[in-house]
Amino acid sequence: MARLISDKYKEWEAECNERFNTLKANEEELNRIFIDIYGLQDELTPEVEDKDVTVRKADLTREIKSLISYAVGCMFGRYSLDVEGLVLAGQLYESKFVHNPSFIDSSGRPTILAGDFIVTDDPNGEYKTCTFMPDKDNIIPICDDEYFEDDIVGRFVKFVEVAYGKETLEENLRFVANTLGGKGTPRNIIRDYFLNDFYADHLKVYQKRPIYWLFNSGKKNGFKALIYMHRYQPDLLARMRTDYVHEQQERYRTQIQMLEVGEQTAAPAEKVKLNKQIAKLKDQALEIQQYEEKIHHLADQMISIDLDDGVKVNYAKFQDVLEKIK
Repeated sequence: MARLISDKYKEWEAECNERFNTLKANEEELNRIFIDIYGLQDELTPEVEDKDVTVRKADLTREIKSLISYAVGCMFGRYSLDVEGLVLAGQLYESKFVHNPSFIDSSGRPTILAGDFIVTDDPNGEYKTCTFMPDKDNIIPICDDEYFEDDIVGRFVKFVEVAYGKETLEENLRFVANTLGGKGTPRNIIRDYFLNDFYADHLKVYQKRPIYWLFNSGKKNGFKALIYMHRYQPDLLARMRTDYVHEQQERYRTQIQMLEVGEQTAAPAEKVKLNKQIAKLKDQALEIQQYEEKIHHLADQMISIDLDDGVKVNYAKFQDVLEKIK
């Protein structure tokens, strides 16, 4: 059944406000009791300021960013629309989110990098296909245009459609975009958020110990992609280089060639616009070329990580190709 995110937010806002007001009233009543017991009427008042109440009110921007973060978690399989709680986090499988049973490895654990994902809450092994399928290769590109089928904006749009219904998709995207703020179509505003702000928000939430890692070529946005550290495999960088970095380089070459052909016969005003686009693409192509060399160097090493070492130690192994944590 189709649903509106705005309606769900109103329900959550009402729930938060009720909880907030109840706790505030309880704290003020306790203050009155203690003031009466100790005869402090001339020194203290029972009132509690909103900022001192130990639960929070709903905040639209914060809640929408939390929804986006949850959607990214579903993209990577950390969460699922089908079951509650963590589904795939390090060694946590809990029989909730596994690979097709025919691909269970010799140790009895699911292999994660190929085939169809399934979920189960049934200890007897009743499986069903995920409502929203996680990304199979654990690499989700963040582009300034629609270069890949599994681009993060396309994946987010699909998440909203699956979670809230196709009929309300465009209205829900507008609501998300209006909350984030910015200019352009809802999809462009959401794309700008992923390109420029999502990772900074992720670092704040996880106190500079991110579970999603941003591979970033630099300020020109030549190449960006997220991975989920708990699904990292030693061949990931090799796959990223072949399937995404090289593909992105080819797309830049093709676009530059097409624009240069169009620029030759364009009107003066259009020619200025095309030249700006060409210059931007050439900057991105140069940036990704230099980045490819760094990825190549690390990919050849087939680096392993140990989750028990923590984020800081493992992140440092890829510091030349990851977004800097400040």
